Amino acid sequence: MLNIDATFHALADPTRRAILQRLTQGPATVGELGDPFAISLQAISKHLRVLEAARLVRKAKSGRDRVITLDRVALGEAEAYIVKICTI
Repeated sequence: MLNIDATFHALADPTRRAILQRLTQGPATVGELGDPFAISLQAISKHLRVLEAARLVRKAKSGRDRVITLDRVALGEAEAYIVKICTI
């Protein structure tokens, strides 16, 4: 089920949108996602928790790394919601 509030809250932040944009290129570790930003890995992890709560990303452990992947289902649901309200 779509939690539209959590989805749009997650998308409201430019750092989180940049993380999602990076993940369109494929999975990445937390460190790789944090490289372009002048913020701590702890701050990146907080952003990832928001994205994960909104079901926009999935986290899996691979050895010592945590690998993050984009979950396109919630984005598709958000898109369908926007299309629906635009056609009312």
